[in-house]
Amino acid sequence: MTIDLPAPVRTAIDAANANDTDAFLDCFPPDGVVDDWGREFAGRDEIRGWSDREFIGVKVNLTVVQVAIEDLNVVVTAQVGGDGFNGPSHFTFRVEGGQVTRMTIRA
Repeated sequence: MTIDLPAPVRTAIDAANANDTDAFLDCFPPDGVVDDWGREFAGRDEIRGWSDREFIGVKVNLTVVQVAIEDLNVVVTAQVGGDGFNGPSHFTFRVEGGQVTRMTIRA
């Protein structure tokens, strides 16, 4: 099944699944933010550190199950796999100016 996603979100998910940290970071502007269950990582250096420890660094794999678009937010329900957390999660991508300005992860 193919699920349509806005290009910046598709690029971020594809980069994560390819374990391509640089391509993942390129989806964010310099002041982008990742909010992982209330822990915020601002800017590409902090996002890289978080990703190296907890996301791409543990070979994350995201299988998109559902998508809802709410104004500037794209809410993706995904099954997460890899060597870290495994299970369902919701990723809210705020898309502005062709980039992901914020990615929020919740159960």
